[in-house]
Amino acid sequence: MPTIIAPVAISFPTDDGLTLTADRWGEGERVVLLFHGGGQTRHAWGGAAERLAQAGWCAYTIDQRGHGESDWHPDGAYEIDRFAEDVRGICRSFPTPPAVVGASLGGISSLIAQGECDETVLSALVLVDITPRVEKAGVERIINFMAARAETGFATLEDCADYVASYLPHRKRPKDLSGLMKNLRLRDDGRYYWHWDPRFVTDAERRMEDRDPERMIAAARRLRCPTMLVRGGSSDLVSEEVAREFLDLVPQAEFADVAGAGHMVAGDKNDAFTDAVLPFLTKNR
Repeated sequence: MPTIIAPVAISFPTDDGLTLTADRWGEGERVVLLFHGGGQTRHAWGGAAERLAQAGWCAYTIDQRGHGESDWHPDGAYEIDRFAEDVRGICRSFPTPPAVVGASLGGISSLIAQGECDETVLSALVLVDITPRVEKAGVERIINFMAARAETGFATLEDCADYVASYLPHRKRPKDLSGLMKNLRLRDDGRYYWHWDPRFVTDAERRMEDRDPERMIAAARRLRCPTMLVRGGSSDLVSEEVAREFLDLVPQAEFADVAGAGHMVAGDKNDAFTDAVLPFLTKNR
């Protein structure tokens, strides 16, 4: 039986005065940081982080600014440059550059953090279902899902579970809804609201422009570290075509396609995701 590893709560400061909540899994000598996607929390990585820790890694799962239990910025500073600087700051807090796994928003932030920096801030990069170019319809679907109930919230956990099930029909609707509380906040009005700052998606059009594909293509071309792209086989964001384009941009990149997984690869197929990522990280530790 694998050893059960419990996370240890820690935090990281940002350059602009926020505190980011994180969990540390394991105490291995090699460090890997896991940055979630927009609208997710550090809990999205729980299963993968425990397996990494069991394999000898010290894995940190981090709530990004404006998400989960991390601070919300008082002025709504959620530009991609802020997220990228958070990645750089956390990476620099370690004696040697850590490996980084980034999904969607976390992947964009990590790509820019290294691709636009002359120094080595991370030792290896795993991008999870994100590439410089993505399918616009998939992006709009995510933004619409996040924005639709951002201000009104949900009357009950059942209401929230139904809403999530309509967005993720390929996932089995859980009978035990207590896990939803990791993604919600119960306010004084008795309603449940998403854990993230609504200002993160208030200006959706500007947020999309903020993730300029040409900028990310330029950053990808500058990557020199070991790199891997993990695509959800059923992703509506990263098509096979844009995945091939990325692999042409980054000749050293490895590729894994996780069958049956959508955009949230680790959440959809955690074991298959970890099976793909662990050998890559081990080889480049």
